[in-house]
Amino acid sequence: MTVSVDVLILGAGPAGLSTALHLTQVCPRLTPSVLILDKARHPRPKLCAGGLVADAEILLQRLGLDVREVPHMDSLAAHFDFAGRGLSVRVPKRHALRVIRRDEFDHWLAEKAKSRGLEIREQVTVKDVRPDSDGVTVITDAGEFRARLVVGADGSNGVTRRCVLPNAPVHTARVLEVLTSTESVVAGSNDRRKQAAFFDFFVVPRNIAGYVWDFPTQVQGEPMRCWGIYDTNLLAGESRPPLREPLAEEMSRHGYALNQHELKGHPIRWFDPFDPISVPRVLLVGDAAGADPLFGEGISIALGYGNLAAREIKRALETNDPSFSKYRRHVLASPLGGTLIARWLIANFIYTLKWKWFQVLLWRGLKPVVILTAWTVVLNWARRLPIPK
Repeated sequence: MTVSVDVLILGAGPAGLSTALHLTQVCPRLTPSVLILDKARHPRPKLCAGGLVADAEILLQRLGLDVREVPHMDSLAAHFDFAGRGLSVRVPKRHALRVIRRDEFDHWLAEKAKSRGLEIREQVTVKDVRPDSDGVTVITDAGEFRARLVVGADGSNGVTRRCVLPNAPVHTARVLEVLTSTESVVAGSNDRRKQAAFFDFFVVPRNIAGYVWDFPTQVQGEPMRCWGIYDTNLLAGESRPPLREPLAEEMSRHGYALNQHELKGHPIRWFDPFDPISVPRVLLVGDAAGADPLFGEGISIALGYGNLAAREIKRALETNDPSFSKYRRHVLASPLGGTLIARWLIANFIYTLKWKWFQVLLWRGLKPVVILTAWTVVLNWARRLPIPK
């Protein structure tokens, strides 16, 4: 038996749930005919550093949600360094970065969606997505689903993009991540770093177009440190060391041995303004459409896509035009698109100018320029998105 709905959302992560929650606000009558599918069951493991910038919290507040309900750790300052020295950023009267665990955050967001009348079916694996002139057929291991419109929110390795845009370019970053205790064998190191987040770009001259990070987190209430390395692969044609080597080096500098901890890796598909993000009756959101190329930051971006996608879906249903032919244009023209384009340009600039002297100048000598750029084009974009109503 085929299940038929108006809107089928594939993926119950931040992008899919944000789309559904925004739909309940911009088109509440549609709520009973929205169905969300996910291949796992909440709370499910999810590799993600879990940093929430202020833009994510703004979008959640506009949905009437308080992220403080989720277990978290706050970083009071964010340091952007080259080889251990650089600039420090603090936000007056608030934290610089709030860190959550994705299994806890996604589960919380899913429960909020259910409380507002949205249906989520878990442990349903999508096999194929087939749009046609009358709708979209989605083949799963739990049977067939039929929808007027489909939202691909199934992440960097999602089935939706592969099915509907099989020949589209793919831009994928490499990420490694590890959790450690807060105890360091280097005296005094823990005190300095306890409530701060660190991003160090010393890897760029080694042809790794990204950074090493270290910031506080928690696991089941126990304070931990989250370490990782992000590489956009913009310098993939150059000779590079194995990704784990500079991460192990940075951890060793602070008294941690990488080989004593479990190391995990995952890809991040990042945004390119020239890539397609829809076909008739199917649009993409979140990492399926493209995350932040500069830092690989995905949560606030995913929530922002949900805001725009809900409006696009409402427009398509009201005008009976399911082509989504203007979706990419609307995304690019939005505050979300503005920050994504800016981050794409900055990433292609600072990661390809890999000379040590330039990186030292950027992170140690150009603090006013970096802060101004961050404040005007990288952050604070969520305030300019339309308020759900």
